[in-house]
Formats: sequence, structure tokens, C-alpha cells
Amino acid sequence: MKIGVLAVQGAFAEHASILRSLGLEVVEVRLPSDLAGLDGLIIPGGESTTIGKLMDAYGLYAPVKDLAARGKPVWGTCAGMIMLAKDIEGSDQPRLGLMDIGVNRNAFGRQADSFEVDLAVPALGTSAFHAVFIRAPLLTSVGPGVEVLARLPDGRMVAAEQANLLATAFHPELTADVRFHDHFVELARKRVS
Repeated sequence: MKIGVLAVQGAFAEHASILRSLGLEVVEVRLPSDLAGLDGLIIPGGESTTIGKLMDAYGLYAPVKDLAARGKPVWGTCAGMIMLAKDIEGSDQPRLGLMDIGVNRNAFGRQADSFEVDLAVPALGTSAFHAVFIRAPLLTSVGPGVEVLARLPDGRMVAAEQANLLATAFHPELTADVRFHDHFVELARKRVS
């Protein structure tokens, strides 16, 4: 299995480290040619406007959309979730628009308002997942084909899946819990077999 991590900006090294610890081949994706032969792609957290501008500069939009159209899993964490969304409230910033979700950027406020919380994520088993939110977005709407995977205790949506697309408002790569990465790799394995 060969998983790519978009490596133009943001927390790509942390994702790559976890994937390597799971025994996977990892490709740091900076150019369209880096997407060749991938079984899946992670778009990390960072700054979504910057990620979008760099993806445009490096000609990555069409190749990433093609990868997803061919059924390869794509997972966006935090800023990556914003990049996957069809609708970004109050913004016309560049995005992939692959996933039938709406998001509110920086829904929880500034860096100082970052927080951690234990979430129930039934798709990952019965034990809670410790989620790290840093200037995080929030899912504000989901289309009919989207399954909500996790909600905050107050009911707000923070993780979702749609066919081969996965989105988390938080940063699983900043914890020792690899269950979200395992879940993503399992999505890729199903597509390979």
C-alpha cells in the first residue's frame, strides 16, 4: 500500500510518520507526478487558503480530483476538510469541492481557543477518540450520501465520510491513537481489492 500526504504546507510530517509506523509506503506529494500509483491521499491541517494557492501553483487540483474520481480515498484533516468541502461559508477560496459538505472555517475562534475533547466515534469502536482541535472548522451541512462519524457533546458535526472521502475537523495525527489512520488505510485496502 502506498499512501500520499499532500506536503505543500501544514502537518504533513506527522501524518507521514504515523503511516510509516503502520508499515506503509509514504509519498510526500508536492507535484502531480507524485500522485502516480497512490492508493490514497491525505490532505493535512494547516492554512487552507495557503494550501489552496500552492495546490493551484503546482497544478494539483485536476490530478487530485482525478484520483478521487477513480475511487482512491482522500482524507482531509482540519484545513484538509475545508479543501474537500463543496461549500465554505462566507468564502470563495479555491477548494477541491469533492465532498457534499458545508464548513465554517475557524468555527471555534482563534488559536487560543483551541481545545481537546474525547469523542464517541462508533466506526472506530467503543472507546472514545481523543480529538485535538486547533483553529478548527465545523461541518455545517452534509448531503444525503454523507455519513456523520463524530459529533461534539453538544451535537455539532466534526467528522464525516462519503464513499471514498473522509473529513475530520480535528487532528488525529497529533495523538498516539492511530485508529483514524487505520480506518483510512482500510478504505484504501477495500478499493485495492
